[in-house]
Amino acid sequence: MEGVLMARRGPKRRLDVESEYWRLVLSGVGTVEACRALGIGRKTGYRWRAENGGLPPARLAESARSSRFLSLLERQRIATLRAQGLGVRAIADRLGRSPSTVSRELRRNTLPHDRGVYDGDLAHARARQRAQRPRQGRLLEDEQLRAEVQAKLELDWSPEQIAAYLRSAWPDRPSWHVCHETIYQALYHGGKGGLSRNLTRRLRTGRPLRKRRRRPDQRQPRFIAPALLIDHRPAVVELRHRVGDWEGDLITGRLNQSAIATLVDRKSRYLRLVPLPARHDAQAVRDGLIAVLDGLPPAVRLTLTWDQGAEMACHDQIAVYLSEGVYFAHPGSPWQRGTNENTNGLLRQYFPKRTDLSAHTDAELRAIEERLNNRPRKALGWRTPADVFHEGLAL
Repeated sequence: MEGVLMARRGPKRRLDVESEYWRLVLSGVGTVEACRALGIGRKTGYRWRAENGGLPPARLAESARSSRFLSLLERQRIATLRAQGLGVRAIADRLGRSPSTVSRELRRNTLPHDRGVYDGDLAHARARQRAQRPRQGRLLEDEQLRAEVQAKLELDWSPEQIAAYLRSAWPDRPSWHVCHETIYQALYHGGKGGLSRNLTRRLRTGRPLRKRRRRPDQRQPRFIAPALLIDHRPAVVELRHRVGDWEGDLITGRLNQSAIATLVDRKSRYLRLVPLPARHDAQAVRDGLIAVLDGLPPAVRLTLTWDQGAEMACHDQIAVYLSEGVYFAHPGSPWQRGTNENTNGLLRQYFPKRTDLSAHTDAELRAIEERLNNRPRKALGWRTPADVFHEGLAL
């Protein structure tokens, strides 16, 4: 009966093991491999990741802590000396600490269900956990702010865009001027932060847990165009001073069997999507690009920069619709079309990899265009691509 009534003490938090786990994960080791190396179950590693939204907790290593705090070794010595029957002052003399320090330690870290037994390892885990001083999130405290942030997330706005919007829309409410990291933490810490983790699906990556950014694989060139390379492109294009200098590429679907062509203006980041429902060979890309370019005013049809893909084999027929021609980036150099690469990354939220892109109708493409073109961008001083594009068109 006594065993039934006795409260459970719970498992000890192995902080050193947990710190070593995060060190391995941040060095590039996978969760399963890190758990195997440390001799812990993989479910423990997954739980540590889920508790912190995928990133390590903000906790100092044991060696970096100030000496004014009791160390693990000191707490273990307190437990040993206490078990031998020594009093508070005797233990303090052995440790070289103040008696009030030892008394306070025994009082804080010996709970009723410990049955009067001070456990050094368990006390150290409790103290380290308490030292984090977790605060209630801003979004958890303010229901109106939480509703406003959630509404923008459901429109696929990024946390950085939302943070800038809150500052501009409510300049006289400083309590609403949260940074984008506050919104990320509210998302990835679930109910503890104020927002449902399900809303992470509305982010560009859609990841349920945060992760370190990886280097993207470089795309290999498929076609060396008998035309002008980017070195011959007018220097004014680099300055982004005018509307009408476009960058383009294909985003492909499952097994490269479907594709959509993208055109992005370098100055305004204004986007046009080119449907390729049946195929994406050179002739189909030519016809799709010509249809879109022909619908644009001549004043904004200046240059086009593409990678050296075989889909641009008919580039000379496309160049007729551009007053200053078509240019090609160097092989394996996606950064030379950085505006387009970034936009294609944004589009993957709507056109995930390994899906059939031909299933999207023209109306769906236009709706996605409108959503991105009317979303504020940091590179534009939080103006929208549509505003900047139409302003440049009016000049």
